[in-house]
Amino acid sequence: MLSRRHIVLATLGALASELPGQAPSYSRPKKSEAKAPAMPSANLRVDTSLVLVPVTVNDEFNRPVTGLEKENFRIFEDKVDQPITAFSTEDEPIALGFVFDTSYSMRHAMPQGRQAAAQFLKLADDGDEFFLVEFDSHPRLVIPLTAETGRINTEIMLTKPVGSTALIDGLYLAIHEIGKSKKAKKALVLISDGGENNSRYTAADVKRVVRESDVLIYTVAMSAGYDPEEAYGLGLMNQIAEMSGAHTFQASGVDLAEIASRIAIDLRNRYVLAYTPHDARRDGKYHRIEVKLAPPKGLPKLRAHWRTGYYAPID
Repeated sequence: MLSRRHIVLATLGALASELPGQAPSYSRPKKSEAKAPAMPSANLRVDTSLVLVPVTVNDEFNRPVTGLEKENFRIFEDKVDQPITAFSTEDEPIALGFVFDTSYSMRHAMPQGRQAAAQFLKLADDGDEFFLVEFDSHPRLVIPLTAETGRINTEIMLTKPVGSTALIDGLYLAIHEIGKSKKAKKALVLISDGGENNSRYTAADVKRVVRESDVLIYTVAMSAGYDPEEAYGLGLMNQIAEMSGAHTFQASGVDLAEIASRIAIDLRNRYVLAYTPHDARRDGKYHRIEVKLAPPKGLPKLRAHWRTGYYAPID
């Protein structure tokens, strides 16, 4: 059994100021040195009969938790308990797409959005790649996948808020673009006030694409959602984040640079669980996944995040 002192609550801030919304200091965990058979990393992928499920674990203040071991997890497919055959932590280059709302309703939040994007780029590692999708009345791929972070910074600083909000179309375009990356770890960060009012695609369309993709989608809500239009968009943002195995962050009263840092930490502190389904049917159907935690006694309440399912391959 893992002792409490081996559990690291990894986020921002200083140990001396551990309060709700703040956190102890962060140090990146070492890559797993276990002797288990090597396995490829992925967001959620099926290799032959092996299913790979990345999982993040957070405490009650949404702080990432590292240091857990294989015995602290259980995994179920279609409600059937599955033995975990391999386990690792991953820290490798990422492909990250910014999906940036530049509609007129974002005019007051634009400075904070720019600050968040700049913070992400400061935390870039060697081998990471980025791209930028902006959307107002229509979506556009402003900067394709690149390792040159300066181009994205410059573009966001020059952007002027105009027009209505094609949030769904912007996300749809970003999922298509990130699919071109050869990186195993892929993520999108959607920054918006949620005011969806001008997309050609529907919520059902984008949910289907999210289920079929292997990308984590973090959403940053720039509004409290008092307006019905915004409330609908923010609800959709939350659903999409949860479906992908990521989180939604509320920007109200929170420094966006801090949120950016939290997402970066979350991305670089994930567990990868692997299992071979008892009934490994290659039927092309959607199979639901559930992850349960069995943490050491005495720890505060923990919560796991994972992609909720996958489509099986077809022979």
